[in-house]
Amino acid sequence: MTRTLLITGGCGFIGANFVRHILSRYPDYRVINLDKLTYAGNPANLADIADDERYRFVRGDITDADVVDSLVTEADCVVNFAAESHVDRSIFGSADFLHTNIDGTFVLLDAARRHGVERFHQVSTDEVYGSITEGEWNEDFPLEPRNPYSATKGSAELLVRAFHLSHNVPTVVTRASNNIGPYQYPEKRVPLYITNAIDDKPLPVYGDGMQVRDHLFVDDHCSAIDLVLHEGTIGEAYNVGGDNDATGIEVARTILEQLEKPETLIQFVKDRVGHDLRYALDSNKVKALGWKPAVDVEEAINRTIQWYGDHQDWWRDIRNRDDYKAYYQRQYGDRLK
Repeated sequence: MTRTLLITGGCGFIGANFVRHILSRYPDYRVINLDKLTYAGNPANLADIADDERYRFVRGDITDADVVDSLVTEADCVVNFAAESHVDRSIFGSADFLHTNIDGTFVLLDAARRHGVERFHQVSTDEVYGSITEGEWNEDFPLEPRNPYSATKGSAELLVRAFHLSHNVPTVVTRASNNIGPYQYPEKRVPLYITNAIDDKPLPVYGDGMQVRDHLFVDDHCSAIDLVLHEGTIGEAYNVGGDNDATGIEVARTILEQLEKPETLIQFVKDRVGHDLRYALDSNKVKALGWKPAVDVEEAINRTIQWYGDHQDWWRDIRNRDDYKAYYQRQYGDRLK
C-alpha cells in the first residue's frame, strides 16, 4: 500500500538512518524529509538517496506553521525526529531547545489534528526519566528530567499525550537509549572519542567516567520505530533499549583498544553539571511486539569505529568548520588544560 511519511529532522543522525531504512524496506512508500539544516543537519547524510523518486527534501523549520501545514496535507503519517538534542549545548543555552522541541512539536501536532493523519510518532529519549541508581525504568515511571534538553523532550511528550487525549490524535512515542552508529555528529561521546583517538587527541572523560549508559545501535532503533509506527498501540509509549550497559571509561577504553591507541589518551575532565549517573530501560513492552536488538555493544562500537575510519572526509569536514571549533573550545578548552 502506498503511503507518504513526513519525517522531520531527516538529515540528522537517527533521522537519516530511518529515512534510508524506510525506503529500503517499503518500495511503495514515499518520504518527505523536512529539515531546518541546523549545525547537526547534513544533506550529505542522505546523498546516496537524493535522486530517489520516492524521496523529497524540504528545507524548513517545524515551528513554521505554514510550511508544516502544507506538508502534513500530503502525509499519511508523521515521524518527528526534529530536535535540538545535545545536553551540553542545552546547559549553555536553552532557548533553541524550548523553541524547536516544544513549540515545534506543538505545530506538528496541531497540523496532524486538523488534517487527520493515521499516525503521529514522537521520537523521544530515555533521559526524560531522569537518573536511576538500580533497576530499570518501565513506561509507567514518572518523567523526571534533570537537564534542559530532557525537560524539553519530556514537555513535548506531554503535549503528544494531551493531543491524543483531548483531540484523538493517533499518537505513539518511543523512548530510546543512547544511539551510536554512522552519521552521528562528532560532538556526541562515541564519535568524539573515535575521531579524537584517530587523530591522537585526548579523550575527555567526564568526572570519574563511571556514568552508565545503555548503547543502542542506530539500525536497531530504526527497526523498533518502524515496528511501533505500524503496530504499536495508539496512545502508548515504548522504551527501546539495547541491553548494552557500559560506563564512559569502558567505552573510551574499548575504542582505544580497537584502534590500537594508548590509554594515556584518556583525560579525566570536570564533570557535566547535574550529570545523570545511570540510565536503564525495561524494553519488554516493545519486545512483546516482536522486536529485539540485534547488535551487542562490542559489535555496535566496532561497526561505528569502522564507519568513521572509512568516512574520514565526512567528519573532518565537520570538525574543520569554525562553528565546531568554537564549540569544542568552549566545551573542552579549559577542561583539557
